[in-house]
Amino acid sequence: MRTQLKLVAVLVAMLTGFNFYGQSKRDLDNYRQPDQRGINVFEAPKDSISTFDGINVRVGGQSTLQYQDISHENSGAVALKEIGGNFNLATANLDLDVVLMDGVRMHLRTYLSSRHHPEPYVKGGYLQIDKLDFVRKGFMEGFMKYATFKIGHMENNYGDAHFRRSDNAQAMYNPFVGNLIMDAFTTEVGAELYYQRSGFIGMVGFTNGKLNQDVANPDTGGASFIAKLGYDKKFNDDFRFRLTGSIYNTGAVRNSFLYSADRAGSRYYLVLENEDATPAGNFRSGRYNPNLRNEITAIMFNPFVKYKGLEFFGTYETASGKANSELEDRTATQLAGELIYRFGQNEKYYLGTRYNKVDGEEMNGDDIEISRFNLSAGWFLTRNIMAKIEYVSQKHDGYNSESIFNDGKFDGFMLETVISF
Repeated sequence: MRTQLKLVAVLVAMLTGFNFYGQSKRDLDNYRQPDQRGINVFEAPKDSISTFDGINVRVGGQSTLQYQDISHENSGAVALKEIGGNFNLATANLDLDVVLMDGVRMHLRTYLSSRHHPEPYVKGGYLQIDKLDFVRKGFMEGFMKYATFKIGHMENNYGDAHFRRSDNAQAMYNPFVGNLIMDAFTTEVGAELYYQRSGFIGMVGFTNGKLNQDVANPDTGGASFIAKLGYDKKFNDDFRFRLTGSIYNTGAVRNSFLYSADRAGSRYYLVLENEDATPAGNFRSGRYNPNLRNEITAIMFNPFVKYKGLEFFGTYETASGKANSELEDRTATQLAGELIYRFGQNEKYYLGTRYNKVDGEEMNGDDIEISRFNLSAGWFLTRNIMAKIEYVSQKHDGYNSESIFNDGKFDGFMLETVISF
């Protein structure tokens, strides 16, 4: 009985903000906050002062729910699923962040419920190293003052758009409901080295190029190279400027998942899907995957400008490559621009608009174009609770007469609530 009471006390302590040593839960070093404070934070900040005073376990999570009222249509060559206004399945995340020693932290995210998987499964995790004191006290401290290592099966840092996307239930950072049409996101086993100094940002990383890890078919493996270079400077209290360029390159892999790795699923449920579609089985509705399955080189540039409450975030992306069955490379290009105005005390309200366009060459020879327009408004009830409403309109052009996307389009409204702590 005494042991059971101790276990209950530990669980209560974790959920109410105390660590195992009875101390008040502290903000973690070198950490992006999961609430409103994490908005417009990209790479984890590099803190100059350590607050370490023992192992610290932070339990966090997110819960998100949408109401969808969207209609869709196409040329009629392929019948569409009948959809109407209703709630989607609520999604939830569980986050564990554990400070193991000064400058060493573990992160683990579990999707408790998602569109594709209603059952829990681990998204991924990593070890973040900001000091090398485990080698020797003060080892390479001059270099580590600006450097960070990340190692694990983790979300890889290609581009800046993935810092603003919704990651299953973590939708606090996204001023809109949906992600980009060509949604670059993958979780692969690898390592990344960061160097942040005087506003300049450099990152280089390598992964094994695989989403699902196994030892079978060893001759079909490969490696992915990731790099980022940029500048991020807050010139004064009113003005901030950031510009980065990123590359993701895979010379030859069994299957590249850069634009299809999000197993949680898209926000626009069952749009432009066939009559037999299900939310879990057809979980990428509204997105585009160029299917560069075996060779890919993707480059992304992202400008970010914030002046007082007005901010602009842009994306220019080009991806080239092919499947093994193809003789020549194909290319897909994406443009996106977001204009957000935040106002009120602590910028608790915002209005936003986004235009997103993709041009791509299909394997069957079609030259396709997809365009999307969004209008959004949001309200932070507290820094941990937000609500947003979005109007979305998307059109598909260039698809052949036998495609479900021939003259395809959808439009309507989404309402989303987010809790993140």
